[in-house]
Amino acid sequence: MSSDPALRAGAVLDIDLGAIVANWRLLAQRAAPALCAAVVKANGYGLGAVPVARELAAAGCRLFFVATLDEAIGLRKAIGDTAEIAVLNGPLPGTAADFVAHNLLPVLNDPGQIEAWRTAPLPHSRPAILHVDTGMSRLGLTAREFAGLADDLPRLGIGWRAVMSHLACADTPDHPLNEIQRARFAEAARRLPGVPASLAASSGIFLGPRYRFDLVRPGAALYGVNPQPGRANPLRQVVRLSAKILQVREIDRGESVGYGAAHSMETAGRVATVAVGYADGWLRSLSHRGCGFLDGKRVPLLGRVSMDLVSFDVSAVDPALAQPGATIELLGEHYRVDDAAADAGTIGYEILTALGPRYHRIYRLE
Repeated sequence: MSSDPALRAGAVLDIDLGAIVANWRLLAQRAAPALCAAVVKANGYGLGAVPVARELAAAGCRLFFVATLDEAIGLRKAIGDTAEIAVLNGPLPGTAADFVAHNLLPVLNDPGQIEAWRTAPLPHSRPAILHVDTGMSRLGLTAREFAGLADDLPRLGIGWRAVMSHLACADTPDHPLNEIQRARFAEAARRLPGVPASLAASSGIFLGPRYRFDLVRPGAALYGVNPQPGRANPLRQVVRLSAKILQVREIDRGESVGYGAAHSMETAGRVATVAVGYADGWLRSLSHRGCGFLDGKRVPLLGRVSMDLVSFDVSAVDPALAQPGATIELLGEHYRVDDAAADAGTIGYEILTALGPRYHRIYRLE
């Protein structure tokens, strides 16, 4: 019986923490003199919020953003008081004491949250981040709400750690909404003199200095997702996913592969089935479109992605290399997160956050 989890796992996910730190430093350098935070919500975009935040804190990051209170509490326990942690969804009713107990920053998104935070029976100071909506129409004070509260905000007894907004179209540099949002946000920030302002996330950093203000909040870019679609990616690849071959079989011309007989072999060939499927986050939309790499050669994905299995055409690979136990690279230097996203008709964010718990994860720092 093997006690090695890497041997037992159907696939291995290698996560380069050193690359994440390098990406954060590159983004921090580009954004300077603005400070650079790090977004580690959704369990560090699927890669592990705790190991990611620990390395970034050691590298000098002093502010982390998560989405939920539970994410923040877990992160605080892991990193101690080395950095501030902000909760983007803000305080749900009845949770103010949890924010104080764990030294967390709420992002206040509407007048109700502001009033609840202002009046909660808290024994300590009330630092918070104010969110102003400038065009996303999602979270944040509307223009009317902000106008009605702006004069009172400095007198509410809340220590405003920052004022923030979020760009809707930052990955499309020539979209007119970018400049509209920037101008709206600049005016809102002007109403809160002395309070640090934050507008840009990953792609917004690359829109230029006018968008960076005092603080930037990169997320997906930290993990290697290209913040400038259609341009060369300046960031390092972070993940490598290798799936183990379970079986290789000879298939005759005309035979079908997978559910629905959706793929029919045009010529006789060899098909390798690997231990990954949509239950592992290898999206079903990659059916007929995705690929892997074996011995540096592209091997097309055949038929439909099923729950636990995917099949690849390994006819062009030396049979001695395409054997049970060998691995096919699903993500890596040959086939990056953004490549998989393009084939799946989605974005790199979804590819990363979908990566499932059955993978054996290996963290390295180089």
